[in-house]
Amino acid sequence: MTFYAGQLLVATPRLADPNFNRTVILLLDHDEDGAIGVVLNRPMELPLGAVLPAWAEVVAEPHLLFNGGPVSRESALAVGLSLGEGPSHSFWPLVGDFGLVDLDAEPGDLLSDLIGLRVFSGYAGWGHEQLTAEIEEGSWYVVNTAPTDLLTSQPEELWRRIMRRQPGELAFLATMPDDPTLN
Repeated sequence: MTFYAGQLLVATPRLADPNFNRTVILLLDHDEDGAIGVVLNRPMELPLGAVLPAWAEVVAEPHLLFNGGPVSRESALAVGLSLGEGPSHSFWPLVGDFGLVDLDAEPGDLLSDLIGLRVFSGYAGWGHEQLTAEIEEGSWYVVNTAPTDLLTSQPEELWRRIMRRQPGELAFLATMPDDPTLN
């Protein structure tokens, strides 16, 4: 079994679930028990300051809460990009320089250790071998991540930008209209 933690799942045009249409998911953990990740390109219209005022100016622009996925939508999950200096009492590395940020900590205590962070309402999750089956059926492309993917100031353009940087046919899909029936 191949594990994909630290990589991106990019929704293919074949993925029919409207909850995941053109989503980009950063896989935070993937092992024999399942996988979890957060949707990077679904900002909500809710300013982060309305729910977590202490973190509002610390997060990368736009200063909004992001819809991380359909699981545990009532909880907040913060993912940060570290300077690579290892774990601290408020930052737990997951994969590469990405890690979870303790939202109960003081934001100022973490600023010197982080390049930036995002806060997500909920996450995406898959059970044992479920993600592997979805990849094999053609619902997801698995591609490498770049640090700028998490912190982009234009999340609505992320799906196209990631597709454009892929080799071959995948780059061509970036030009596909949102609604192919209008083509």
